[in-house]
Amino acid sequence: MKEVNFKYILIKMLLICLLFCIAIQSSHLQANEEELKGKIKISGAGALYPLVSKWAEEFQRIYPKVRIDVSVGGTGEGVANALAGIVDIGMVSREIYPEEISKNAWWVSVAKDGVVATINENNPFLEDILFKGIKRETFIGIWITEEIETWGEVIGRNVPNKIHVYTRADACGAADTWAKFLGKNQKDLMCPKVNYDLGIAEAVKKDVLGIGYNNIYYAYDSRTKKEIKGLKVVPIDFNGNGLIDKDEDFYNTRDEIANSIATGKYPCPPARELNFVSLGKPTKKVVVEFIKWVLTFGQRYVPEIGYIKLNKNILQKGLRKLN
Repeated sequence: MKEVNFKYILIKMLLICLLFCIAIQSSHLQANEEELKGKIKISGAGALYPLVSKWAEEFQRIYPKVRIDVSVGGTGEGVANALAGIVDIGMVSREIYPEEISKNAWWVSVAKDGVVATINENNPFLEDILFKGIKRETFIGIWITEEIETWGEVIGRNVPNKIHVYTRADACGAADTWAKFLGKNQKDLMCPKVNYDLGIAEAVKKDVLGIGYNNIYYAYDSRTKKEIKGLKVVPIDFNGNGLIDKDEDFYNTRDEIANSIATGKYPCPPARELNFVSLGKPTKKVVVEFIKWVLTFGQRYVPEIGYIKLNKNILQKGLRKLN
């Protein structure tokens, strides 16, 4: 009888301990949900939109009482909305300007990507372009001075076909980055203007003589990781020797160019850091915790969506700016 009672008491104690542990865990989860709730408003660069949408989805899965509203409207809109206090976070796909810092802009870098020149996959001179690439000086003649008007001038052949050049109409990081690569500003890109990355991509896909530029996310298919159907990414002849050397040939897949950006083979610009900006240092708990999560656990989604992770030093710098 004593032995039975002892077993009964032992089982009862174990059950009590188990229930106590479950209660503590439940209480802890409930406390986490209660302490992290609220709404985050984000707007800005299309270059960041796919990645931030993924971050928002995963963060809300962890914290169901948090609501994150993400909208795309270009880097210019993201900065303006953040500095006006309309949104908590502006998505910016370029560096933060001194005049924005003077208006109390606070920012952290959250990922990295690049801007590439794109042409139609049926361009009649595609073979020459892929073999020789295009020099920076030639891009300047196409987009800035407009001295280079035909594809014959690009490939060094006597052909009269006119180049149809496209740029962005909206204030955006892609145009700013591409113009900086050419030594100028977005306003100096002199050609027909189209809204948004998808706008330029669609214009070039419909025009066999067209040339534009896109963030790599919009130049490569997220499923196949190859160039989007209808587009070819233009290799840049960085050393200016008139052909694409083996160490300059990294455009066939998204993974190839991502690795070239990560290792510095594709220099900055046209590679660049992507940023979050806010009006002053964030103080709203849910915003602070979201940015911390982005700079730590959220980095696992960066290559999955088609971007390049920042090195640990930059991520740590961002975390220190939050403290």
